[in-house]
Amino acid sequence: MWPKIFCLLSEPWLNLPMRNQTLWCLKSVPINLFNWGVTLGLLMWVALSAHAQVLPLFPGKPVEITVGFAPGGGVDILARLIAQHLSGQGQAIVVENRPGAGSTLAAQYVAGRPRDGHSLFMMNDSYAIAPAIFKNLSYDPKKDLEAVTMVASAPMLLLVSAQSPYKSVADLVAAARVRDAKMFYASCGNGTSPHLAGEMFNLAYGVGLTHIPYKGCGPALIDMLGGQVEIGFITISGAIPHVKSGKLRALAITSKQRSQVLPDVPTMAQSGASDFQLVQWQGLAVPEGVPESMKLAIHDRVSKIMKLDEVQKKMTELGYLQASEGPEAFQKIVNQDIDRFTKLGRQIGLRLD
Repeated sequence: MWPKIFCLLSEPWLNLPMRNQTLWCLKSVPINLFNWGVTLGLLMWVALSAHAQVLPLFPGKPVEITVGFAPGGGVDILARLIAQHLSGQGQAIVVENRPGAGSTLAAQYVAGRPRDGHSLFMMNDSYAIAPAIFKNLSYDPKKDLEAVTMVASAPMLLLVSAQSPYKSVADLVAAARVRDAKMFYASCGNGTSPHLAGEMFNLAYGVGLTHIPYKGCGPALIDMLGGQVEIGFITISGAIPHVKSGKLRALAITSKQRSQVLPDVPTMAQSGASDFQLVQWQGLAVPEGVPESMKLAIHDRVSKIMKLDEVQKKMTELGYLQASEGPEAFQKIVNQDIDRFTKLGRQIGLRLD
């Protein structure tokens, strides 16, 4: 009767599909020494399979995710969402914010870390914009960091305070043509997508809004909410709560289509700039030289996290579009955008040094 008793004792902690059928089969095995060995072996296999699903990615050593922006912005939110679920799987993990210079300080830091897969860079397309902005980067953006997994994309919002007299892009442009350089806009930092969106806005409408760079979308939002700056281009994920609460007003969105989360907000194309489209991607990268098998393991684990129902719900609430490109496909996107943004930077005179 040992196999039957063992199955009954084991059943409460087994939580696998078709466990009842499996246990029923094990309970029905005739009792003899051979079948006891088979039964025990099957139970050990089932237990190990269940445990393998929650093993930490790197047992015994913490993983560090470095974010190039201050807490509270879209990239930081994503990094902490991923870290939360890796931690729930037993992985020791730390999220460190190293804001400044369009995330190039964080990129430089991670590029110099050991090639063991324990140092991850939560990057967005500011990484691809940086070569167009900064002449003397201390790292090679196409070589020293390698893309691992793309997790999301998100547009930016053109925002004003709820008390602003501007109810549309047309209102803002009309005022800007009178006040011109006396009007200021906030972005998430030099060389970020919101910075680029602001300069594209100036070019598209023939105005001259003056840029105020912040060390992340979080600090930019704080000053917008406090009335220190009246206009901002901010990533949708960080701005949505303030738009929905009525504290900020969204005049337009930079994506090709309207957002399902903010369906009443028109696109820039619908607001008079027909060719205006800019969507920001986010993903993880590692220092050059990390083994391919390790990069694939990180991609596989993070991709599974991003497919969880609770994560997908959170992503939708924040206005993110999900992505799942692996190392090769994501690296191709990064390299193409480095070339694209470098060309665009020359056209609009975006260089800062």
